[in-house]
Amino acid sequence: MATIATAARAQFHDLLERHRKIVFKVANTYCRDPHDRADLAQEIAAQCWRAFPGYDAQRSFSTWMYRIALNVAISFVRGAVHRDKHSVALDEELHDVATDSAPESDERVRELYRFIDQLDALNRALLLLYLEDRSYREMADILGISETNVATKISRLKQRIRADMAPDNS
Repeated sequence: MATIATAARAQFHDLLERHRKIVFKVANTYCRDPHDRADLAQEIAAQCWRAFPGYDAQRSFSTWMYRIALNVAISFVRGAVHRDKHSVALDEELHDVATDSAPESDERVRELYRFIDQLDALNRALLLLYLEDRSYREMADILGISETNVATKISRLKQRIRADMAPDNS
């Protein structure tokens, strides 16, 4: 019995290491405060471990992990009302994101982050997956919605981005 548990731990550890970027991308998308990001990343890993016995190895691990990570992140954000008072100003958080770019590019990055921060949890998840070049089928599987719904929501998100990020709106 101990050998099976050890093998499962080793398998999980290997999969988690190979797909750890998912955890950090989701945590970075849903939390601006470094401490909250670390807490969220830890909670995502813990929830993945708890759910691992139910993982079907015939399916994509990254899809399974994204689904758990996004659900944990959405729950984390919903319960984070008390953490709002500890938020780091967006400008402080972005200084190292675009250090090598032009000042106008810095402002566009800040605008994009402001836009993302205003999105509800589902649209934030969709945008994250879209920017990851995930297929509509994969997004649908991860989020538990239809491909048609994904396509419609992505189209609406693109329209909102165009409208909100238009040069004459800044």
